[in-house]
Amino acid sequence: MSSKAHSTGLRAKHRQPSPRKQSLPLPKANAEAINFLKSIQPKDLQLLVFSETLAMVSDTGEPLGELTIDVQKGKYRDELGVISYCLIVHALNRGFLDNLLCGNSLLGYLSGKMEIMEQHSHEFIKLLVLPMERKTSLVRQEDQLAMTRIVKEGEEMKTEVTFFPWNSTAGFISEAANLVILRVMAWRQMVPSNARFLALDTEGKLCYSTYQALGFQTIQVGHQQAEVFIVEQTVHSDEGIPMSCQFYLFSDGHLAKRVQVGSPGCCIITKMPILREQDEIEPPPVFEKKPLAWEEDMELYSKFMDRKEELRLSHNSYMLHHPEAHALISDFLLFLLLRQPADVVTFAAEYFGPFSVRRQPTPALPSSNRPSPFRSLAPEPSSSCGFTPASGEG
Repeated sequence: MSSKAHSTGLRAKHRQPSPRKQSLPLPKANAEAINFLKSIQPKDLQLLVFSETLAMVSDTGEPLGELTIDVQKGKYRDELGVISYCLIVHALNRGFLDNLLCGNSLLGYLSGKMEIMEQHSHEFIKLLVLPMERKTSLVRQEDQLAMTRIVKEGEEMKTEVTFFPWNSTAGFISEAANLVILRVMAWRQMVPSNARFLALDTEGKLCYSTYQALGFQTIQVGHQQAEVFIVEQTVHSDEGIPMSCQFYLFSDGHLAKRVQVGSPGCCIITKMPILREQDEIEPPPVFEKKPLAWEEDMELYSKFMDRKEELRLSHNSYMLHHPEAHALISDFLLFLLLRQPADVVTFAAEYFGPFSVRRQPTPALPSSNRPSPFRSLAPEPSSSCGFTPASGEG
């Protein structure tokens, strides 16, 4: 989904977008909030991938609509065509409020660090006189976060574009990230103490966002009772009153209830989900190393004897067809026993060196004191001093 896909309408009175920047100084998240986001590991995210559905009900229990939240793993392609792994968050809320159709949808792409890659949200309420609609898009563009807001009231439409420096968005919690972070808090059964995150208020301005643990409560779902962990999120707008929302969470992150403070209704689960448990990684089994008594195994012993006989016949055949090899080895061993050098390896190198095709030819009458090229790597034993096979010895 691309931000370029938003339609402006054919008959709407459309004001030209006006790029702007939020007035400085911008609010900053504190260290507690940033450290909490850094503490989220890839293994934590694997437990948060599932979908859920809640019913929207009024204060009297009358059904008003439905809320679905889905978090899945996926891939994201940026403007340069680079593909990276991400979490895809999709939420849809649609129902009636005072007999008026209203709803909102959300589609967000998050990195493993809960950083926003791209997000699109759409809110609407079908008022009889003046229908209202608001679309907000967030897209990371290199070193900045671009926000496009389209607000439509009746036939009048206003578009606003805002750019936030990327380094000012540390600790920013988008709507999509909020749904994932609540699941993390449910698994950990805790809220970061004194953490002050960043969020967007209803006017699209950066402000502070905080979370507070309200304790545990036992609720009834059908014929079952379950304990939930209550977390309250508050968005502190600089221009309006704070907006708070309470989330009742099961131990695995499933949402049991959501209450917008001041709203006449709420969202509540109608069927008890199958709660997930964290997999315990068992240590790999340890197998003791046992000696292999292959001589006692008739099959292995038979294969060994067959292979041994095969090699013996092959070696005899080779020596039969190459009698010069036998003569060369016999000559070397005879000379080795006559000289009995202390360094057998250097002696063998000097003996077989003249047979190499890469070695330069030696003069017909070489000096007996001529230094050997092999003596630079090892000390020259006195017993083999002056030996040169090309001189005619041996």
